[in-house]
This record gives sequence, C-alpha cells and structure tokens, in this order.
Amino acid sequence: MSIPILETCRKRKRRPKLFGLHSFGEPGCPINPTGPFRDNIRCFLQQCAEPEDYCVKGMPIWCTLLVRDKTSVVPLYTIEESVNHSLNPFCDHCRCTGWSNHLVSKRKYHVVIPNDRDWNKPLEDNVLNIHSHLLHGLIHCNGFGHLLCINGVEGGSKYLYGREIMDLWDRICEILRARKISVEDASKKHGMDLRLLHGVAYGHTWFGRWGYKFGRGSYGVLEENYDKAIEILSSQKLDKIIQDFSDREQSRQIKCTVQHYRDLSESQLVTIRDLFKFMLTVKSHSALQKKLVAATTAPSASVQKKSIRISFHKKDNSKEKYMRCKRFTNVIAHMDSRWPAKRLEFAAEVIVDALKEHKSEVGHGGMTRQDLRDAARIHIGDTGLLDYVLKSMNNVIVGCHIVRRGINSARVLEYTIHDIDNPVKVSEAKEEIYQKPLPDVLPAPVPGTDVYNDVVYLYNNTLLNYPESDLLELATQAVLDSKHFVKDQPFRDEDDQLLRFFCRVKPRLFEVENMSTETSRTGELVIVQLHATVHDLKQAAEKALRDTYCIMDKFVVTEIDNLGEMEDRDVLFGALESGEEILVGGSGIDLDSNLRHEGGSGNWIVRCECGARDDDGERMVACDICEVWQHTRCCGIEDSEAVPPLFVCPGCCIPFGPPMTDSPLAFQNSDDLLLDSATVYGMDFEYENCIGLLQ
Repeated sequence: MSIPILETCRKRKRRPKLFGLHSFGEPGCPINPTGPFRDNIRCFLQQCAEPEDYCVKGMPIWCTLLVRDKTSVVPLYTIEESVNHSLNPFCDHCRCTGWSNHLVSKRKYHVVIPNDRDWNKPLEDNVLNIHSHLLHGLIHCNGFGHLLCINGVEGGSKYLYGREIMDLWDRICEILRARKISVEDASKKHGMDLRLLHGVAYGHTWFGRWGYKFGRGSYGVLEENYDKAIEILSSQKLDKIIQDFSDREQSRQIKCTVQHYRDLSESQLVTIRDLFKFMLTVKSHSALQKKLVAATTAPSASVQKKSIRISFHKKDNSKEKYMRCKRFTNVIAHMDSRWPAKRLEFAAEVIVDALKEHKSEVGHGGMTRQDLRDAARIHIGDTGLLDYVLKSMNNVIVGCHIVRRGINSARVLEYTIHDIDNPVKVSEAKEEIYQKPLPDVLPAPVPGTDVYNDVVYLYNNTLLNYPESDLLELATQAVLDSKHFVKDQPFRDEDDQLLRFFCRVKPRLFEVENMSTETSRTGELVIVQLHATVHDLKQAAEKALRDTYCIMDKFVVTEIDNLGEMEDRDVLFGALESGEEILVGGSGIDLDSNLRHEGGSGNWIVRCECGARDDDGERMVACDICEVWQHTRCCGIEDSEAVPPLFVCPGCCIPFGPPMTDSPLAFQNSDDLLLDSATVYGMDFEYENCIGLLQ
C-alpha cells in the first residue's frame, strides 16, 4: 500500500509534488515568502502541499512529499485546527512556557511526520495525542509555536536521524517566518538527561545547536541561576574530582577512566567539560573510534589490564545457589491492594514493554527506577499504582520475561529484563522457576570498552552523586529544573518597496475587571505599500488583528498614536521608519469572550516559596483556605505520594497555632513569604554561601 496522498493524486489525475528532504526549506526552495507567518503558511499549503480527501475530527489536512533517497518518500502532514471549533482551545504549552498572557489565536497549525510504520496509513483521529511521531510541531497563526516531539533512529525510526528531522523543522520555521518556538527538553539517552550532559559538555542543550536558549526555569530558576550552574558544573577540575573520590570505592574506576581518555586525547583534558566533550566526540567520529578500539585491545595497556582485574575479579563458586522467581500473577494474589488485579497486571505489562524497548535500543543495561517510572507514565497516569507495582517487581515473571531489581555500579536502583532461557527447574504448578541470580552490584565498566558506559558512569558519579558538595548538588538541580528553551527568530526587513510595522493594541483597552491577566505586549506584523496612506495602515492593522485573534473578530481601528496630527489621506512615507512599532486604538474587542488568553480563563494564583508566580508545568497543590497554588515538591510532598485530601499552606496554619517544628520560612504576613537561606528547592541545607554563587 502506498502513501494515501499518492492514491488521491491518481484519482485526481494530477502529478504529486515531490521535494528533496535535505533541501526543502532552503532559501527560495520551494518558496520565499516575505510576509507574516499567518500569510506565509497559506502560501506554503497552496504551493507546497496537496489537500487530503479526508479530515481528522473536522480538521483539514495537507500532505507534502519529501524524497530522502531512491527508496523512501517521507510524508509531511500539516493539520489546521480552528480554535473556535476545538475541544482544547487553550494552549497548555504556552502556559508552561510563560506565554499564558498571549491572546488566543484563531488557528493552530500542526506539522507532523508520523512514525515509519504509519506512512502508508491515513492519519487517525488521535493523531494530535500520539507521542511516537518522528516530528510534531505546533505553530499558532501569530507565529509563536512549540516543538512537541522529535524521534529519530533511537526513537524508533528506521530511516531518519534526529539531526535530519531537526534540520528540517528549523528550515520550515525559518522559511515560514515563525517568531518564537519553544521546546520542553526532557530528552534522555542511556538514562542520562541530555540537557544536563550537553549543558556541561557544550554549554547548551542538544537543541542549542539550532539556536534554542534558556526560556524559563521551573521552581523559580532564573536565567542567571542557570548560567551560573552550568559554569560551576563544567569548570570542575579533573584532578580535584580524583582527589575528592580518593576515599571512596569509585576512586580507582574514575581515576582509570580519566587517565584512559587523557592518554587518548591529543589535547590536554583539564576540566569535566573537556572530558565529556572529548568522550562524546570519540563516540561520534569513526576515525577516533577505531583509534579507541586499537588502544583498548593493545596488550601493553597496563592501566587497562589493571582495571579489568579490578572490575571482574570474582571468587569462583561452582556451587552457586539459584534464585527463585515467582509469577507476578501469583505475587499480587497474596497482596492486599486497593487496585484490582487486572490493573496491576496491566501496569506490570507496561513496565515490561518499557524495559524491552530500552533493551532493544541500547542493547544492554537496565533502567533506573525514575527513568522506568517516567516511561510508564506515558501510558499510566496513576503514579501511586506505578510505585506500588515497581516496589513488588523483583525476580518476578511477566509473560516470557523475568524482571529483576538491583544496585548498579553508580549505587542507583536499577531494573533489568531477562528472557526465560532453559530454566534449571520449573515447579509442578509452573508458578515459579529457579535461575542464577545477578550480582548485588553490577561490575563497573572497563574504561574504553564502551564510551557511553564510561559517560554514564562519570555522569552518575560526578554530576548526580558527587560526595559531600551542597554547591554541586544545588547547581545540578538548577540545570535539571530548566526544561523550557526558546528560539527567537529576529525580524528581517526586506530590501523591497514595502513598509513593515509591528501593530500593537493600546494596553488601556484591556484594563477592565474581566481581563485581570496582563496581556502580552507582542505586536502583529503589518505590511503596506511604500506610498500607503494612514487609512491604508489602519485597514491593514485591522485586517491583521481580526485574522489572528479570537476577541478581535469585530475590532475597528480608529487611531494610531505614533502619527500625531496626521489625517487618513496623508502618506506614511517619511513619517514612520519601516520595522517600527505602532500603537493602535479602537473599539469592538470582545472582552466577555472566554477565548481571551492562551493560559485559560481561570484566575488562579501561584505563589510558591521557590519564587514561582505562574504555572511552570510542574506538579502543584492548592491551599484549601487561601486557594494559592504551590509546588508539591516545595511543600515536601514527593512525586510518588498522593496529594492529601486537605492541604493547608504554612501561612494559613499560623492563625491556628504555632508550628510543630521550627520552620525554615519567615513570614512578614500571611500573603508574603520570605525565603530563608536554609531552604532552596525544598531541601534543608546550609546554603548561605552557595546561594550567592548562583545569583
């Protein structure tokens, strides 16, 4: 079966439009629009895409065919979502990015490349909720958008690499003149958060290669905190690290690993940034990889021999005992659970599928409890259920697999999956089997055998579990709490016979009781002819605002502040500079509409001790008295814990009596929380000196 749009073109007796994957979106290829995004996207759909003969929940679809090579054609779908007819008119991504105060745009455009296996199928009704797409981007008609997911070869694609897809997305945004694009970087590889690894190695995230910079931090993290945290972590001296680990069991392994890559490098490796950057370079360059393999197999490598002897020296035990493994269905039969057995079994199957997928991608190793929990949460929202099942999964049989739990070389709890191959003994009831047990602690990787194993080992020890360093722990947490990154496309004024202005509505027009949220100060791009009059500019501004925002559908422009005493028939040329911002006034704004701000119509208040004053996408709880929202983590509620049915914040507890213990918070009054130097990110440490370094 071929791609659906090809069948549609045959029925219409039209030759399909084909474009090169790697050249699509280059300047002038295939179009070169110079207008605002709302106009450019229409031009794109008209000239570069074919309309499909079906819709998804009433939303029209266009398809663009991109040729990668002689054997593969990649379908790029564009879906137009009308906000007035949408079940989800507001944008959660805008809210978490800090764009809650943006006016609701009339249209959203979804750019989707499905997973390889779905290229020959029509799009399903739930296409906008699938997380396995190779690419899913969303751009509002005002030019602000979000990169929602990207999955290359390591994410399940057989043909496209992540960099190829990211290059394509970046070129599409560039040619359509999107204004700002955000991304929530939660990407992981081998259990490592890439925003932390790449931040230390390169000074920016993986998305930073395409110009994405710090946009907004969670838990009150500011840009200066993030920059300082990256500087602190990346400037660690390797010799200092070796010295700090000298009295710990990881000492010899870390020392051997550092020395191995110092011997391999032609330049001097001084800091942890130098080391990580070199190790990632070795992994990505085949020439250096061959050199690495040659070095690791050399018989004269005394350090290598020593590390092998240290890592794999084990006592021979021919009488090794066998471990009993029970079937999960029998384990839960004896458990007093508030969840039915079917839900427990389903959760176990989801966990097994996540372990199998990880093993197929990586080929070895297991998943930490947190990574496994995060992977399962995509399918199961009940975190209490996941925690309950994970706690009971150790040496259990689910289907044809055994799930085991142990401590890895970084002293972190890890889950692994194993096939049931030739069990030594199966009981008569077939309820349990006996197999050889795994060691309590997995052997440390041999330096140079697998670069990523070495990176993971250093990542876990020098970034996540550095001994007795509050400053490094605080810096690591600050980087991990920074997930939202934004690419800002600068304005370009073309060398043509047109004038361009950014049109913004006067703020006083929104200063009414039912518009309590401050409206964004972003303006809309308006283009007029070189010899246009004031009246022409008013009409162009009115048309642009009506076409873009829901509450502006009947807006009438009556005045422009920047023009002083000029009349409608006067020519603009010479009175305003192209690229200038203009303030317009008028009437007809629908202030009673529910579709006002992208953050929604609710007037909820966020005021957390970490400094957050708006929703940042993290888990929150509201006080049942003052109804102010705070982070559960900052309130001491773990992610694995359910939110209590009744929650009262510390400020509202004061009238009822003194606190049971000394609180690290001091209050000026019930509405003004002052953060003491002993409380940062919900952790009780003496950070008086550390905080100053991050500010």
